[in-house]
Amino acid sequence: MGSSQGSQHRKGSRQDMEDQNPSEEMIWPQTLRHMFLNDRLYKLVPFLLRKYQKKEQVTMEEMLHIVDRDYREHFPVIFRDFCECMCAGFGIDVKEVDAPGHAYELVPLLGLTYKGLLNDDSESFLQISVLIVILTVIFIKGNTASEEEIAEVLRMRKILAQRDNIAIGEPWKFITVDLVRERYLEYQQIPNSYPDRYEFLWGPRAHAETSKMKLLEHLARLHRRDPKSYPILYDEAWREEQDRVRAPELGSWSPWSWSFPKLHQ
Repeated sequence: MGSSQGSQHRKGSRQDMEDQNPSEEMIWPQTLRHMFLNDRLYKLVPFLLRKYQKKEQVTMEEMLHIVDRDYREHFPVIFRDFCECMCAGFGIDVKEVDAPGHAYELVPLLGLTYKGLLNDDSESFLQISVLIVILTVIFIKGNTASEEEIAEVLRMRKILAQRDNIAIGEPWKFITVDLVRERYLEYQQIPNSYPDRYEFLWGPRAHAETSKMKLLEHLARLHRRDPKSYPILYDEAWREEQDRVRAPELGSWSPWSWSFPKLHQ
């Protein structure tokens, strides 16, 4: 046998769901497809991700300083689309907290910190944009995803990159080395496979920082659907939430404690 019967049965039962599994189009929502089309907004992404990791607020003035001076007049309209892209691509809500001062908080919708993944390379944020997608694929495939299934996700991302003329570095190294090193993913041989085949699972850090319910709610929110419209996935996510209530300590990893400084009155 190429893999364990239990794993095949679990995956097969999900593939039999009618209108339950998010489609490929849902995994790569339309807003995310246009995330990097605008060069002026493209410059904002690494800037905001660093603000996010430092748990700092950001002002409209700071953002306008990043974009081209001759583009400022049109920025407020484009900025709304950009916020949708930050939500879709990174699970970050850009929320205004001081209208007169035009100050914003970067609120974690999924809890993912991306700590250790964003470096001085300005292109690194392009790679971490696949993390949510990979975790989602693992969830809907039955809590494991084969190399072939993840490669298909990368193939879709590569097509997007080619169309949008953006580079994504070495995605396979990023997934099998960087995400494994940072414990977002586990990468292991499929039992009894010959020739050797490998699969991915959520790592302990993914379990600590986010949850199946958060991912499902995020996916449903992007497509204006109720999470319960995916009953099998919802039931599994709900059971995980109940387990978390009974056993809140999930290993040594723990999410950030998010507390933003109050604005001066």
